[in-house]
Order: sequence, then C-alpha cells, then structure tokens
Amino acid sequence: MKRTLPILLLLPLLLAAGPGCGPSREEFDGAVDRLDFRQVVRRAKERVFPAVVFIKCLSESYEGGRKLTREVSGSGVIVSPEGEVLTNWHVVEKATEIRCLLYSGESFAARLVGTDKDTDLALLRREAPAGKSTPLPPLPCATLGDSTRLVEGDFVLAMGAPWGMSRSVSIGIVSCPRRYLPGYGHYSLWLQTDASISPGNSGGPMVNAAGEVVGINTLSSFTGGDLGFAVPSETVSFILPQLREHGRVNWSWTGLELQPLRDFDKNIAFEASEGVVVAGTDPESPARRAGVQPRDRLLRVNGRPVTALTAEDLPAVRRLLGSLPRQQPAKLELLRGEEPVTVEITPRDKGSVEGEALDCPRWDLTVKAINEFENPGLHFQRRTGVFVYGVKYPGNAWGSGLRHQDIIVRIDGREVKTLPEVKAAHAAALTGLPGRPRVPLVILRGGVEHQIVLTFSRDYDKE
Repeated sequence: MKRTLPILLLLPLLLAAGPGCGPSREEFDGAVDRLDFRQVVRRAKERVFPAVVFIKCLSESYEGGRKLTREVSGSGVIVSPEGEVLTNWHVVEKATEIRCLLYSGESFAARLVGTDKDTDLALLRREAPAGKSTPLPPLPCATLGDSTRLVEGDFVLAMGAPWGMSRSVSIGIVSCPRRYLPGYGHYSLWLQTDASISPGNSGGPMVNAAGEVVGINTLSSFTGGDLGFAVPSETVSFILPQLREHGRVNWSWTGLELQPLRDFDKNIAFEASEGVVVAGTDPESPARRAGVQPRDRLLRVNGRPVTALTAEDLPAVRRLLGSLPRQQPAKLELLRGEEPVTVEITPRDKGSVEGEALDCPRWDLTVKAINEFENPGLHFQRRTGVFVYGVKYPGNAWGSGLRHQDIIVRIDGREVKTLPEVKAAHAAALTGLPGRPRVPLVILRGGVEHQIVLTFSRDYDKE
C-alpha cells in the first residue's frame, strides 16, 4: 500500500548519500516534494544499514558462583571510517574477545576503547589482522543526528541483530522523545518507540527518516504493548569524545539527591519556578560535608542557573554536577527558606561503579569488592571489604549456608578486606586438602555477625 509523508519529513531523504560518514542536510535541498513511503524507509535504511554490525563476545561471568565464559551477542554501529563501533556497555561487559560481522559478510576483531556503565554506552575499534602492516580500508559509517529535534509521531527505524539473527530492521514512531525512567539512566533521558526492539538489538542504531542515528537501542519491554527505549544521540554526543580520549567518563560525585519542583509521583509541588530541590545528601559525601541540607533549593552551580521543574529535567542537572572538575571547589548558590546561602563543595572522583570479582573454585562461590555506588547497603555496613557475589548450586558454599551478599569479615581467624587477601586465604585453605577440608568464616548478614564453617570436601565439578 502506497503512502506519502509531509514535505518537511521527506526533504532530507531524496538525494543519494554523499562520501564519508553520510550526507549533510544541505545536500538534500531542492528535493522533490513527494515520495513513496516505501522509498522513504529504503533510503533511510540504505544510509545506515551498511554501518550496522553484528557483535559476538566471549565474556566472563561470576554470578553463578564460579567463573564462566559465555558467548554474548548484540549489535553496534560504525561511527567513523577507521572502524569505531558504538554499542551498549552491557553487550561488551567483561568481554575477553570481541568480533564484529559487517553487512558485506566480512568480519573483524575489535578492542574495547572505553565504556560508561552509567549511560550504558561503549566504544570499540577495529583491530588489524595479525601481521598486517598496510593501512586498513575505510569502512562505511553512519552520521549522528540531533535527537532533540524529534517529536512524538516521527518515524524511526530500529536496526540490529535481534535474537542473534545477524541483521534486521523494524519501523515505528517516536512514542516519547524525553522519557524519564527512574533507576535507568542517572544522567540521560530515553527515546521511547514502538519499533520492535528485542534482545540482540542492544547497541544497534535508532535511525530517523533522514538516515541519521538518533539513538542507541538499549531497553525493551514485552508487556503492555511495544515499548522500546534508546539512549538519545544528545547523550551519545556528550559521552563519545570522553570515551575516545579517556576510555571512560570521569564523573564527579557530590552526593546530592535531587527532587523536581513539580514532583507528581510524591504529590509535592514547591512554590517556585526556578532551581531544583535537594531531597537529601549521601553520608560522608562532599555535599554533606559542605553543609548542604535537605529542602535547600539549588539555584546556580558556578554561576550557571539550574532548574528541574519535572523529573524529565533531573538528568541534565545531574550531568552538569557530574561534569564538575574533581578535587576543585565549586560554588553552589542555594535558597534555604527565604535566605540565600552560598557553599563551596569539592566533588571527588566517582570512580568505578562496579567492584572487581574473584572466583574461588572448590569453595563454589565468587566474591566481589564492595563498591559504595553499586552496593550502597553493603557499604553502609562495611566501607571496605568483600562480599559473596555468587553461590553455585549445588555446591560447597551453598551447603555450608553462605548466601549472596554475605559480607566476609574473617577467614580462618584472619580479617579480610580485599580480593587479594581472599585469594591468599583460598589458596592456603586448598593446600590443606584432603586432610583439612573446612575453614571457619565470620560473615555479616543484615548487620549481624555469623560464624560459618565452610566445608569443601566434595568436588562438585567432577560429580
């Protein structure tokens, strides 16, 4: 069935792609005023599809109580002729080997350039084959568009490799261009679409009708209709240069918990139209040490006005605070009641949002370092330490009563606070086999100490 779209939507689609990573909008001036809808989709697809890659990774996993290597697949999009591939962090998390399949059927190995778990973005780069010294040929690449120009009802394409099926494209509309998802995306809003996004589409591009990448497909829901979410290109444009330069995003931590002026979820509306409300401050955080108090209204950061009328405005304010230089004083202008207050806050490096992990064979468990950002509840109990990350079932740790998130305080009478200390204690315990197949542990569970004897006489891996 033939359909036509409004002139303003079609104008960017009517000329062939130029060289490099794609055409500029100026190249489309003077196009005809109407085009078959099928050709709109085809033109947009042709501009980006050659730059879509199918990604396969070998990744390490510790969740099951032992170190496992598993195969993970996802999608990505090439964003430079040199072979830079943009994808999701969760696609390449803990990857030890990454391979990318091109539209042409060729493939290449890739190395990880940088990741940011907070925005779920990662950057890869093509690696030259071993022994090859000549320059690699340029690859087809896509152009980043401007996601801030999207409105509800705009057509978009979701490209990628759903369920590991190499390559596909689906079509839909922008359901919401500024979706706020509590707990997902501290520093970014989301593009919501009804285009089909399935497992395996993660990391693939969301493309507008002009054939530009306006998002990176990331989340989906299988209940309540077609709900797909993409990291907008506005966020990608902010993150990408930092991944290229530093291999990470150097977020600063202030410890400020923020609340919008119109908080619909909590049925609270503050009588103000400027600023953002401080809901609280984290313990031992720079904000608390600087004297920032709950219900203060933050008006300016280093002279720059900030306002969050609704929850959709919070990520932009958090991104501003997260971009403050670390270990350098920043001036916050607040309103406390009716009294203006100015404080100096010194943000510090947020550091890793995920602790390191360690496999303990024969004990049948994995342990992980406590991280104040990923495990705030455990960090409250013990600021420095390790906890049980995974317990194999059936296995010796499970049979001895150890459970996920138990904090290990002492092993065989010696206090442990780091993974190397656990590793040394584990190695020492195994040297006692077969005569001494048990070791006493002291753990914290819910803030209460427990004595547990870990018996590891059985070798479950050989049964």
